[in-house]
Amino acid sequence: MNQKYVAGCLTLIVVGIGLIVLSGAAYTVNMREQVVITQFGEPKGDPVTEAGLKFKMPFIQKVNSFDKRILEWDGLVEQMPTKEKTLIMVDTYARWQISDPLKYFQVLRDERSAQSRLDDILGSETRNTIAKHELIEVIRTTQGRVPEQSEVVVEADTTGVVGVLPPISRGRSALESDIYETSKVKLEEYGIKLLDVRFKRVNYNQTVERQIYQRMISERKQIADRFRSEGAGEAAKILGKMEKELNTIESEAYKQVQTIMGDADAEATEIYATAYNQSPEAAEFYEFSKTMELYPEMIGGKSTVVLSTDSDLFKYLKEMQIQDEKGEE
Repeated sequence: MNQKYVAGCLTLIVVGIGLIVLSGAAYTVNMREQVVITQFGEPKGDPVTEAGLKFKMPFIQKVNSFDKRILEWDGLVEQMPTKEKTLIMVDTYARWQISDPLKYFQVLRDERSAQSRLDDILGSETRNTIAKHELIEVIRTTQGRVPEQSEVVVEADTTGVVGVLPPISRGRSALESDIYETSKVKLEEYGIKLLDVRFKRVNYNQTVERQIYQRMISERKQIADRFRSEGAGEAAKILGKMEKELNTIESEAYKQVQTIMGDADAEATEIYATAYNQSPEAAEFYEFSKTMELYPEMIGGKSTVVLSTDSDLFKYLKEMQIQDEKGEE
């Protein structure tokens, strides 16, 4: 009885030890990671990059796993000068991947150290690249761009030239490519593969920003003044042309009115002459009626009329006086 009990206990102990040894020897690698096995802190064998169940020496070997996926680096916003000594704030980001886990482990050990090294290298190369180029190269992305007609009076660069898009030799994309190419070679020494580098944001230093805003306001005022001046000139041209055309129209209309009135008077005179020249009595009546039309204007007005005794106008007044004298007799 006691022997069976002891044998059972020994069996359980052996099984337990076996399970412990087995659990320490087996490990799993998933598809998102890669592993470096170390023994007393030193790498042993090649990195394990294939997913599945793997084995190692228990207790004395350790599993060091690293991410196989694309990782991100988000740099700090740093102040740096351009070629023309303009201080700008540059915010950059990058994407990278662990290409050689063994070298990565030997040099950096972990992702925290890798991020620090990325800060140093990418930050340094960004400052060097920005310092070699003018601000317009950092901002604009297209080379040989021809502005639209509406942009000619809107765009104004920091040099104070209003309405002119300054030419660029390379552009923002080329600068990002420069940073990528120089940083890529340096990071390969750490087992890192640099995938991409981009400018997230480029802004002015706060002190410079206020000056730039004031300059932009001044430039926009110049553009507005030019618009107003050109508009006033065009308005003056239109008004002058309108007044000239109006005077021409009025002159032609007045000419036509006078011509029509002259033709009407001539025709009326001809009709009167035809009507009153049919007999001596008609002619005398025409002369009498016309003379009578003049009397109210002469007598009723404020003008003074001096007539001789031989005047045709005075003839009818004289006849009236003679008839009045005869009537009194």
